[in-house]
Amino acid sequence: MHERSIVQKLDLDGYIQRFTHFLAREKPVAMEGDINQHHRYIQALSKVQFPLPKPVPNLDRELNIIQKQGVLALEEIYAFVTICAYFNKLRSQDFPEPLGSWIAQIEIPGEIMQILGYFTEEGEINPEKDETLFGVEKALKHTRSEIKETLYRLARSAKLQDYLVDTQVHFHAGEETLLVRGGFNHAIKATVVGRSSGGFFYIIPQSVTHLKEKEAALLSNRSEIIWRYCKEISAVFHTWERFLTFINKAYDRFDHYQARVSFARANEYEFILPDKHKGVVLHDFAHPAIENPVPVTLAMEKPVLLVTGVNAGGKTMLLKSLLSAVYMSKYLLPFKCDAARTRVGHYRHMEAVIDDPQSVKNDISTFAGRMKEFARLFEMRDAIVGVDEIELGTDSDEAASLFRVMLEALKERGIHFVVTTHHKRLASLMAADDDVELVAALYDEERRVPTYTFLQGSIGKSYAFETAQRYGVPPAIVNKARQAYGEDKENLNELIEKSTTLEHQMRQKIAQIEEERKTIEKQKQKMLDEEEKRKEQHRKLLATLENRYNAATKKAREALKAKESTEGRRLLNEAHKRKSSTPKTQQPPKEPLKEGDKIKYRSHKGELLSIRGKDATIIVDGLKMRVPLGELKKREETPKLKTVQKPKKATHHVEKSGGAVSVKLLGMYADEAIETVDKFLSDALVNGLNEVQIIHGTGSGVLAKMVTDYLKHHPKIQKFYRMPGNLGITVVEL
Repeated sequence: MHERSIVQKLDLDGYIQRFTHFLAREKPVAMEGDINQHHRYIQALSKVQFPLPKPVPNLDRELNIIQKQGVLALEEIYAFVTICAYFNKLRSQDFPEPLGSWIAQIEIPGEIMQILGYFTEEGEINPEKDETLFGVEKALKHTRSEIKETLYRLARSAKLQDYLVDTQVHFHAGEETLLVRGGFNHAIKATVVGRSSGGFFYIIPQSVTHLKEKEAALLSNRSEIIWRYCKEISAVFHTWERFLTFINKAYDRFDHYQARVSFARANEYEFILPDKHKGVVLHDFAHPAIENPVPVTLAMEKPVLLVTGVNAGGKTMLLKSLLSAVYMSKYLLPFKCDAARTRVGHYRHMEAVIDDPQSVKNDISTFAGRMKEFARLFEMRDAIVGVDEIELGTDSDEAASLFRVMLEALKERGIHFVVTTHHKRLASLMAADDDVELVAALYDEERRVPTYTFLQGSIGKSYAFETAQRYGVPPAIVNKARQAYGEDKENLNELIEKSTTLEHQMRQKIAQIEEERKTIEKQKQKMLDEEEKRKEQHRKLLATLENRYNAATKKAREALKAKESTEGRRLLNEAHKRKSSTPKTQQPPKEPLKEGDKIKYRSHKGELLSIRGKDATIIVDGLKMRVPLGELKKREETPKLKTVQKPKKATHHVEKSGGAVSVKLLGMYADEAIETVDKFLSDALVNGLNEVQIIHGTGSGVLAKMVTDYLKHHPKIQKFYRMPGNLGITVVEL
């Protein structure tokens, strides 16, 4: 009911109806399972041509009959035959991966393959497969031909000419008859089977009666043969009941895929996979309910999108477009857009507060109805909500304050809003919030018509007087209304719009300056690091040269010991003097270090813990070490510039988890399941648990594989295995 309501509110009912025409059988629009896997299969199917499935009915009742060893009717058996024959045909196609592997795994059992050969394209048992049935069909055909020939012969006989209404054979109540006038019994013996509106009689001549009896006997014989086939085939189906249940679901799954691909091809639509990041970015989006739409290009990247501007300028349709894109993306329904530049976030819930909820029957006013709808939102999380004309039904000033507080509280619950309003007070109050994006519906003042385009970052005028005149209100009335409204009020509204726009522009510039400041700080730090790196290289180079000098002088002394030389010793002493007198780079006087200073030791950053003589104890990357005090340098912290942004108050409360021993992932998407498992294992490690259980179920095996891949790379897992007797649970030893 809720899905149907959302579809109607967003004007998507016609779109959904057109989509369902591509389905082989009626079913809900939503697909069960991993949406990412569905998207990969749809993308693979979009690359090739494929045979379309034949229409088949829902077979849940028939599967129940098979399970209870009942006997199916021939047309019910043929429905299963149609499904199996279709998958057999698909197996001969060359599909891209991963679709090809999935189709290849669906292998039709040999007994069911034999049953496929029993049927004709029309869904009847093939007489050529059974001699008895072939004989009955041949005799039945001959008998029916005799009946027709006899009737046509009587219709042209001279003795009946005076009583026949016409010379045609009439079908009445399923019987072939002649239409005659009263008194026909003087010319022919016959049975009356009905009367026409003109008072004539439908008769079956006695000469045809025995042929009809023969036909009835043959039909009865044929029914017995068909019943025997139905009984035998139903027994085989009972043996393969699980396979038939599986292939029936697989048929629905492939039907979902082919319908979406065929629908997209027929309308040149694109598929958009929901993004795990929230927000909606539309580029050249066209709502399917509009025949010649103005393409929408808009980014909703903040929790609240506030739409203001001209009446009848497309604000409501913009709201419906954003929510429609979320709905269609959520169920992998294609739509018209620039897919390369369109991004739609995934939301668990969706609400549209659009209609006037006033009800005389239930004694609910417009505003009271709106409050009931908003009250339900406080029970939700992870939702996107569209609210049209948010101030509807109450005082504008009171509504502005009330809705501002409610929207701030609800967005803390992970709820995003698309809101349309004419109240500049609400827009001006919320414009100062960093989580609010302003959008104005634009108006062409020269032509005096809305443009159905939008400008982000500003508040728009409602143009109520212009709209009234455009829709036929006399100009004299409109001018009088302008005078009553007052020039001062109009000027005040313009000032509110300008001040809000200027504030928004100022905040954007402040944010831009802050980004530039951060970039400069990064560049400065990079230069300081580069300078320190070069100093370190210089120090290492000097140490290397000194080592080489010492090694050379050592060898020289050894040579002199072997052969005494006064001149050699003089030259060696001269080299020592030159080394001692080598000019060193003058360093600025160092500021004395003290305990607690942030220091730099070679290329490492750390903190000075204590000083003892010429040695110091420091901590670097969590390790304590004693180093020469002279090799330490005080590290200067980069001063942070003050920003103009208003400080935000934030309160955090951290609780230690209770440490559950098991977690359920059933029904979760892949990314949601990974986050849940990661948090669960962290809590278990914090609480010192040695063994936990992850319940992922069997199903299609996607969650089980995802859990296995994740546990293989977790550094704190000692061992994990599936629970014996229940492959839907993985036991993890920490």
